[in-house]
Amino acid sequence: MRVELIEERTYTEQMNETVIPTLAKCCTAGWMEPAQGDGLSDVSSSGKLHYLCYDAKRFDELNVTGAVAQFRGAIVISHGFTEFAEKYTELIWYFLLEGYSVCVLEHRGHGYSPRDVDDPSLVWIDDYRRYVDDLALFAQTIGRRYAGTHPLNLFAHSMGAGIGLAVMEKHPSIFDKAVLSCPMLAPQTGMPNWVAWIVSNVMSAFGFSKHVVMGHGDFPHIFSMNGYEGASLPRVRWYYDRREADNHYLSYSPTYGWVKEALRLSHFVFSRPAYRRLETPVLMFQAGRDVWVLNGAENRFTRVAQSEGGDMRLVRFGDAVHEIFSMPNAVLGPYLRDVFDFFEKPMLAVLGDEDVPA
Repeated sequence: MRVELIEERTYTEQMNETVIPTLAKCCTAGWMEPAQGDGLSDVSSSGKLHYLCYDAKRFDELNVTGAVAQFRGAIVISHGFTEFAEKYTELIWYFLLEGYSVCVLEHRGHGYSPRDVDDPSLVWIDDYRRYVDDLALFAQTIGRRYAGTHPLNLFAHSMGAGIGLAVMEKHPSIFDKAVLSCPMLAPQTGMPNWVAWIVSNVMSAFGFSKHVVMGHGDFPHIFSMNGYEGASLPRVRWYYDRREADNHYLSYSPTYGWVKEALRLSHFVFSRPAYRRLETPVLMFQAGRDVWVLNGAENRFTRVAQSEGGDMRLVRFGDAVHEIFSMPNAVLGPYLRDVFDFFEKPMLAVLGDEDVPA
């Protein structure tokens, strides 16, 4: 990787004056009919899923300083819980500089995609398989179109990484390589997850599936670095301002139904028939100060996958928060170097014990 990182001291100016106007010239917004998965019932709201795609060839025609001007394929981004496509603007910029087209699907209940609850702060899903089938369809159609005969890779974060892993377990040949950044293999629910499973199922059974989980609330309209201590203030502030400016980006809290489905997703990815189908080479990142997903689940899945002969590597950033890409440049630089080295070079099939914490 040889891309130059955006300077933190002038971050907002560079993003607003250079990055966003440039990306707009190679961006196409689109809408996709949701997948028609077996066993999935109709949901209350209809509508197409929203996505953004960025064409590397059009980007290269702009003669951006630092671009490799060598097409290397496409990257599908699967975003995390309460996120949206534009949150990944900075990463999209770096991917384009390195020669990759980028396609970002906004998962159901997020961004401009259809919602099934009236409160814009809440996220609900009736069945986690809807996320999985939608992402698989998006990759097989839109993503593959942008990749052409070149590799189609996955970059996925948190909830989106859990979804992406389930896609690879169900459809082993979709992606050539995958980066899972702090994947939600098991959510941090604030209680033992077996207790959360009982609570979320009971609340859903009594008609509270679409109610906010106790202790959570509306999107806060006052900026704070709580939960982002040690991250880059300009990056976190820029993300926040994008959300504050658009009502479609105010997703903030889980419902009991979402928790139930997140735990079902966790159960699926760890099921033996599922993980034994995993063929895609995977680079997994772990944040030592993660408060949203369980490090132990990441460690356990890595060991299990490696024991089955999987091409799996885990890299730990001990002082990083959940969104490693929100960290200062001193952390973001090595993180991105690992990402691009992985996409561009062969990886080791098995690592030593020091790479997989107990």
